[in-house]
Amino acid sequence: MMMLDVRAVSHRYGQKQVLDGVTFSVKKGELFGILGPNGSGKTTLLKLISKELPLASGEIVMSGRLLSELSAKQWAQLAAVLPQAVETAYGYTVKETVALGRYAHQHGLFPTWTAEDETVVQEVIAAVGLADKIDEPLERLSGGERQRAYLARALAQEPQLLLLDEPTNHMDISGQVRLLDQLAQSARTRGLTVVAVFHDMSIASLYCDRVLVLKEGKTAALGAPADVMTPRLLNDVFAAPVVRQAHPVAAKPMFSFVPQQQRKKAPLIGGLHPSFLDDAVVLVAHKPLRVLSSALVGSGFQWVTHFVNRHVGLDYDNPYADEDMRRYLEQHGFSVAQTIGMMTAVDVHDVVWRWEDKEAFSVAVMVTAGVGNAVDAARAWQHQPLAAKPGTINMVIIIDGTLTEAAFVQAVMTATEAKAKALADHRVYDPETGTVATGTSTDSLAVAATQTGRTFAYAGTATELGRELGRLVYEATIEALDRYERRRGRR
Repeated sequence: MMMLDVRAVSHRYGQKQVLDGVTFSVKKGELFGILGPNGSGKTTLLKLISKELPLASGEIVMSGRLLSELSAKQWAQLAAVLPQAVETAYGYTVKETVALGRYAHQHGLFPTWTAEDETVVQEVIAAVGLADKIDEPLERLSGGERQRAYLARALAQEPQLLLLDEPTNHMDISGQVRLLDQLAQSARTRGLTVVAVFHDMSIASLYCDRVLVLKEGKTAALGAPADVMTPRLLNDVFAAPVVRQAHPVAAKPMFSFVPQQQRKKAPLIGGLHPSFLDDAVVLVAHKPLRVLSSALVGSGFQWVTHFVNRHVGLDYDNPYADEDMRRYLEQHGFSVAQTIGMMTAVDVHDVVWRWEDKEAFSVAVMVTAGVGNAVDAARAWQHQPLAAKPGTINMVIIIDGTLTEAAFVQAVMTATEAKAKALADHRVYDPETGTVATGTSTDSLAVAATQTGRTFAYAGTATELGRELGRLVYEATIEALDRYERRRGRR
């Protein structure tokens, strides 16, 4: 069932056309978002639906009835509005403010307060998390708490349609989550239809079933956020570079604006060299690097400035190794949030550092390697459960260039393939299966990029970047294995 139909709606302020033939429908129980830059007509559209502005062109149908046929009270029985800013009614308590929302359900010249009115008011105040502030004057509340009080007033109308203009303004994160979760729950459980204007694209993506994107008063896109909110569209609509990436938990896209930055290749690698603590080898970048890592500390995608590869003994056995590594970093003055932390049983002074400076990009590789716990990944199932020993082949790759997420993943693949080839050529075997090893049981890898300069969509072995990366990883791993063997007296 369609709760709202907007048909070819246009609007002018004098000679300025602010809406031009906008058409869309919203189903009952849908959470529908409206996006667009300032001046695109978002707030004007909401004002037309709420009868705050007269409709001069097109039609708006609400619950099967033309908007023009509804009286103010009939409209209030169907819909409620939470505007962008509400003037505080000084002297009113939270309960008195919310009680005003029951106006549309009261009848007669001298309406009486009913048990149903009281129940609804108490329920919506609790729903927005203000039960402990029910008797507080509105002026004593924070901006976010006031917004929640006005939301409770709108919900007290028991509308079928709720209109909101930037509902999370003036709210901290917890307030935003509480309000938006409440709206989503009301849409699911009560069939409430929500139409909201958003500035935050990620919030709209997370909570909206569908979105309408406006540009200069016209429909630029209409549909599910994942389908229509593409970087190309948003770049065009907002005239600013937008990056889209997957949310780490929800199956929704997230969006970020890209600040203006120097696009020339940063001269990073030439001035970057490993340094040593008593028990660690350290790399320090002068600017944050974007990193995809499997390390003990800093796994996943991160922005970091420090890489720490810490030596521990062969008998190291700590079920809370990640916590131990964090304590180690803090004790040595490293910011855990800005550091990739690895462990190795190899003497860190045997580290291999190689780099190559090309015209379009530069690549550097730092490797420590040993084969005390070598394993053939294809036959690891033949082992007894593998103990969580310190990582033996640890690798940090740094690239002067801009990598897409696909390029990061392909760089990991290229490096892993090159490492496996180095182990095969070095004749390293899995002691349990007698077959060629592909790595060790707890290897760590970090691929870092400056995210400046030339953009690389891919980093597989067929690409210029992948070829250089594979060669450096192979050569550095061979040399690191040679150093490991010499230290152990085998060569």
